[in-house]
Amino acid sequence: MTVSPLAPGATSPLAPGATIGILGGGQLGRMLALAAAPLGLKCHIYCPDEASPAFQVSDAFTLAAYDDEAALAAFADAVDVVTYEFENVPEATARFLEERTLLRPGAGPLAVAQDRLSEKEFLSSIGIPLSPFAPVNEPGDIPKAAAVTGLPAILKTRRMGYDGKGQTRIESLDDAAAAWERIGKAPAVLEGVVGFALECSVLAARGANGMTAAYDIAENEHHNHILKWTHVPASLSSETQAEARALGMKVAEALDYVGVLAVELFVVREDGAERLVANEIAPRVHNSGHWTQDGCLVSQFEQHIRAVAGWPLGTTERRCDVVMENLIGADAESWAEIIAEPSARLHLYGKSDIRPGRKMGHVNRVK
Repeated sequence: MTVSPLAPGATSPLAPGATIGILGGGQLGRMLALAAAPLGLKCHIYCPDEASPAFQVSDAFTLAAYDDEAALAAFADAVDVVTYEFENVPEATARFLEERTLLRPGAGPLAVAQDRLSEKEFLSSIGIPLSPFAPVNEPGDIPKAAAVTGLPAILKTRRMGYDGKGQTRIESLDDAAAAWERIGKAPAVLEGVVGFALECSVLAARGANGMTAAYDIAENEHHNHILKWTHVPASLSSETQAEARALGMKVAEALDYVGVLAVELFVVREDGAERLVANEIAPRVHNSGHWTQDGCLVSQFEQHIRAVAGWPLGTTERRCDVVMENLIGADAESWAEIIAEPSARLHLYGKSDIRPGRKMGHVNRVK
């Protein structure tokens, strides 16, 4: 990666002491704030949840609803730039702030990623490989959609699905009506099932100057639809890894994105060859990029802060091999054993209430 000056007309870089506003107060916002502090940048968190983990480590926070325009206007006045840590921030909130202050990434990428149909149409339009898909607006659409995708297929709500929520598998058309009920009778997309060998993701970054970079590809394992393990380096050919990095940077450029994003991918192996099939975009820092905190000189969180602040991107070079383990629910109770491991780095999220399926922290094991 090479670094160039800011593009003509771009906003000047923020100086140390400036304040970055973050929409969302979860663990990703927390780790963004922690990454900003050593750079001399402050963070102001906006979130309606009084138990937000990011509140614990931020310079300031606003506890208010995402549709509270008075609170949003005051927030915009208090910060120098705004970013977001999760993709379910209401688009209206992003548009409201974009009219009043600098929003990086903008509301456009958020709108694309919030709607699975829009997301797939966007990816298809720029030549990214996908499984067959078709819209489903009512149960009667399922047979027609299945003619496109084949069966079995996955019926997914167009909005608000994550970690396996809002989706169900259809084995035959006899199950169509029940499947529609299972997803809450919401507008949906039917996707063809991909016979993949493994799942991976690419973390791409794009600066305000238009420069792009990508981290090494992460190989991911999910348990009960929730990411459990990330392995870096991935067990992929060098050609496939290069293709995945190029794919991620292509998406960032096409979205006119500023910051770090992830593209989740399936790897299909046929006749000794590998090919990639895109699953979805996450317009934010990503769980599968947590390995960069201890495996890279510049983590995904610092990289996002750099981009949002208008600074040059940092290196994406990997310094060591890493296995990241998500600590889900009661896994976090093993913290004492984990910190005794000489090659482990523990990252807890400050959540007091341990619940099954809840991400409580993660550990990076390096070698």
